[in-house]
Amino acid sequence: MLVLSRKLGEKIIIGENITITIVDLDLKKVRIGIEAPRDVPVFRSELLPQESRPKKEDRPPESPLASGSDHVV
Repeated sequence: MLVLSRKLGEKIIIGENITITIVDLDLKKVRIGIEAPRDVPVFRSELLPQESRPKKEDRPPESPLASGSDHVV
């Protein structure tokens, strides 16, 4: 897992067409805005049916840089 620190208004770019923006910070939550093409599904994990959630063994292996501890930028 890649862990990033961001400030209010800062963005994270994924690929060529997905942008995540930090739009609000609160004591216990962060609000994010996601810009993505309409054909890219975006879900909150708690809304997915249990059988649709990725299981730990189904996830792709982590990169060698992240093994042992999370990579923080």
